[in-house]
Amino acid sequence: MTRLTPRLALLMSLPPLLWAGNAVVGRLVVGLVPPLTLNALRWSLALLLLLPLGWRVLRRPALLRERAPQLLLLGTLGVGAYNALQYLALVSTTPINVTLIAASMPVWMLAIGAAVYGVRPAPRQLLGATLSLAGVLLVIARGELAALGRVQFVRGDLYILAAIVSWAFYSWMLARPPAALRGERQPRVRGHDGAERPWNWAEMLLVQVLFGLVAAGGSAGLEQLAGAPAIRWSGWVVAALAYVAIGPSLIAYRCWGRGVAVGGPALAAFFSNLTPVFAALLSAAVLGEPPRWYHGAAFALIVAGIAVSSRPR
Repeated sequence: MTRLTPRLALLMSLPPLLWAGNAVVGRLVVGLVPPLTLNALRWSLALLLLLPLGWRVLRRPALLRERAPQLLLLGTLGVGAYNALQYLALVSTTPINVTLIAASMPVWMLAIGAAVYGVRPAPRQLLGATLSLAGVLLVIARGELAALGRVQFVRGDLYILAAIVSWAFYSWMLARPPAALRGERQPRVRGHDGAERPWNWAEMLLVQVLFGLVAAGGSAGLEQLAGAPAIRWSGWVVAALAYVAIGPSLIAYRCWGRGVAVGGPALAAFFSNLTPVFAALLSAAVLGEPPRWYHGAAFALIVAGIAVSSRPR
């Protein structure tokens, strides 16, 4: 595992903070924008913002068609499925359930790595996962472990579980891309100087969004056909769309992709458990409630899990 540096820690900490804001905003717009439509609008706007940065990738449609199966899978997992399932879950489940299930991310990441990619977890990673999970459970229980026994699961919880598994596969695909997306077969574009170079982050993300919108747009269309209510447009809704398209999408995906490429998906999974801590703090700020002692304790446990899992062999 790559040594954890301050720069890598920042790369992997920023996405959970932005995704925590995404969860809070997603909850606030329930009833204003249908969930699957919200996901499609989010990524449509992100695609428009990416075009000035990654438009060159569209000049070689034959290359996109050749690698369509791999790109469609990558886009569906990271754009079409994960975010849509999260927004859909927020309609019928509670934030405490969402964070409880999201806390299983390191387990799924390590399990998929072992089962699909042959990467067996080290004892320090298992210990780190235990510490990190304990920190998340502390936030969920609000410092009272007996509260965990009162949690009831609903249909939306299954959506979150499916979203977490989808994200785990997506992260592993970023770290271990299919043969058609790496090595000598890695997609290339022609730069300003006429020389060919591999896709940069904006071009790669643009293609993911382009293919992911096939699933996102299709599911939004089915949602509308099923009788979803109309969007209740307002200045707040426009601001919410701008935030989810820029922060949790462009900035977070760029940092996450880079962090996973450098540190690996297993280490990244531990940082993802910072999301419920950040979400609790943001929710407290929105509601005007001060942070409690268990927020600090949970943060310490999660950071300890990250430190233990990232120690050199």
